[in-house]
Amino acid sequence: MEVTALLLHGFSVSMLPVNLLACTVGVLIGTLVGVLPGIGPVGTMALLLPFSFSMDVTTSLILFAGIYYGSLYGCSTTAILLNVPGEASAIVTCLDGYAMAKKGRAGAALAVAAVGSLIAGTMGLVGLSFFAPLMAGVAVTFGPPEYFAIAVVGLLILMKLTGTSMLKSGLMVVVGIMLGTVGLDSLTAVNRLTFGVDELQRGLEFSIVAMGLLGIGEILNTITQADSSATVHSVKFHELYPSEEECRRSIGPIFRGGIIGFLVGLLPGPAATVSTFVSYAVEKKKSKTPEEFGKGAIEGVAGPESANNAAASATMIPLLALGLPFSPAAAILLSGFMIHGIVPGPTLMTQNQDLFWGLIASMYIGNVILVIVNLPLVGLFAYILKTPIKILMPIVLIITFTGAYSINNSIFDLVLLLCFGILGFFMKQTGYEPAPLVLGLMLGPILENGLAQSLIIGDGSMWFFLSRPLSGTILWSGIALVMYSMIRWFVDKKQGNRKNEEWRGFSDK
Repeated sequence: MEVTALLLHGFSVSMLPVNLLACTVGVLIGTLVGVLPGIGPVGTMALLLPFSFSMDVTTSLILFAGIYYGSLYGCSTTAILLNVPGEASAIVTCLDGYAMAKKGRAGAALAVAAVGSLIAGTMGLVGLSFFAPLMAGVAVTFGPPEYFAIAVVGLLILMKLTGTSMLKSGLMVVVGIMLGTVGLDSLTAVNRLTFGVDELQRGLEFSIVAMGLLGIGEILNTITQADSSATVHSVKFHELYPSEEECRRSIGPIFRGGIIGFLVGLLPGPAATVSTFVSYAVEKKKSKTPEEFGKGAIEGVAGPESANNAAASATMIPLLALGLPFSPAAAILLSGFMIHGIVPGPTLMTQNQDLFWGLIASMYIGNVILVIVNLPLVGLFAYILKTPIKILMPIVLIITFTGAYSINNSIFDLVLLLCFGILGFFMKQTGYEPAPLVLGLMLGPILENGLAQSLIIGDGSMWFFLSRPLSGTILWSGIALVMYSMIRWFVDKKQGNRKNEEWRGFSDK
């Protein structure tokens, strides 16, 4: 009952006119970001960070949260109408969503995606409402060793889930941690890696790095790609009605997708993307007509779209309860907390109840606003898709540089922004994802401070980490994960070599 009472208090906070407006604007911006090609939700949130300085902390975080889960819905629009995934989480939706559009069932696909997002997103939020306080209660017992351990294991899992090789991801994480050490040391106040540049003494602004890598980098990547014309399938409002058969076939995938998305969302890494692949695989295996998948099966839209929205809610649990971002979007939200001098973690629920429960309640409201507002605007979003890149990208660039300059009113920050933008562009071109670097930059200080403080407490003994019950369990799990990955890689390589030898022997005959 206590959770229910606190959640009702959160609704009273989120229903304030300014917060309700922020929620509505956030989901609309998020939908536009998901629909339009370019910087994506993480880059957009990074670009808007400087504009949140003058806003109330609760209002600004409600805005950012709305952008995050609003973009997940917007991506489904392009995936279904254009066969273009606005984000990686919509790749699976393209398989059956676009096939349905070519059959004249785009409206039904969009409606099922919207309803599935609402139901599964609400399921995830119910889990967040009850599970986050439980985890926060356990997290009160956390000390520096536990934060160090969970940050290490989180980064290890992240390197397995980014979609690129572990070597590339690991390298980017290390670079991010190194960048996090620039500036004054928190314990000794010694300058590190500043090279005599006074502006670097305050360290690298996370928002500058994120805007450069994820914002400018994506803009450069977009404008260097050739314009491709695509056919937009028009959808009228009266066509947004799935048939009775489609509704019946969607119910199970929606609820299963909600459960899968919530469980996967508790893991570090691109949970929204991973959950869609898991959900699709489950639905195809469970289906009595698996041959329909890829040709317009409604389950292939309902399951993945439900999973990515439930995962978005679940990723908030480690952020709010532990103060650890397990995804790039969560890292941006953590930066928003820190800008306003608030550190997420076990004490957030007791010291900032208005913020904690107001943010959660706003996500309930935002999911409803998404369905009410977005379905009638499907035709408008389809029209916006035709906006020329040469018009859209310069506007985004102006906003980016204005926002970066407003942080410290420093030209040096603009130079850094441009440098990291060029770096982000070349990383994309060479197959290196910026997300591990961003998370390494955010988790690096947590990792370093946890290590330093733990060594002081444990008299310099590394065994101190492994001997404590909680930190030891987490670290031994991480060691087991690394060992399993190495053994799996070795076995796969041996099997691959054996198959090659068999093939060469067969071809010789």
